Amino acid sequence: MFPLAHLGITFGGTLVLHKAATLAVARVPQEKPGVDDAGSLPGATAKRFQTRSLATWIDYRLILLGSMLPDIIDKPLGIWLHISGRALAHTLVFAVVLVAVGFTLFAWRRSTGLLCLSFASGIHLVLDEMWLTPSTLLWPAYGWSFAPGDSSEWWIRWLNSLVANPDAYVPEITGGLLLGAFFFYLLIRRGRLYKFVRTGALD
Repeated sequence: MFPLAHLGITFGGTLVLHKAATLAVARVPQEKPGVDDAGSLPGATAKRFQTRSLATWIDYRLILLGSMLPDIIDKPLGIWLHISGRALAHTLVFAVVLVAVGFTLFAWRRSTGLLCLSFASGIHLVLDEMWLTPSTLLWPAYGWSFAPGDSSEWWIRWLNSLVANPDAYVPEITGGLLLGAFFFYLLIRRGRLYKFVRTGALD
């Protein structure tokens, strides 16, 4: 899959899941009406605080970056080492390490940035259907080397696929439309572009 598909589908899917989770938290009734679990805030105020915290939990700048992270790493690596453009960052090892470090930072500093990055990077592997290339996904189970290849002209293959291959241009068009719609309606039309660039938040 190519850039617009990764960016748009990952961004849109994350937004839908995020909004669903935020609404679910907002609708959960308080066990003790009038007092939250800590007993320090009124129930309604605590609920608004929890919902607002969840709404700002995801940095969508990192979602966009993570959606392309495996390619950002592997395409230059492929050109340098003359291997496939799907190499180290397209492996399960890379994904697991990224998630592990993300959870460590969350437990230590309550930082969710790397978790956002790892989540979007994992979606990249799903959209690339990496299970169809187990020698890469399960590296180094099949050996330490990656398949040889020429990554220097990936953009030419991208352009050719956009013209002739529905498996490429349909996701690209879908991703581009999603990305354009979200940015126009959620950021530009509502005047939230500066806030998004500064904080990565949509609300």
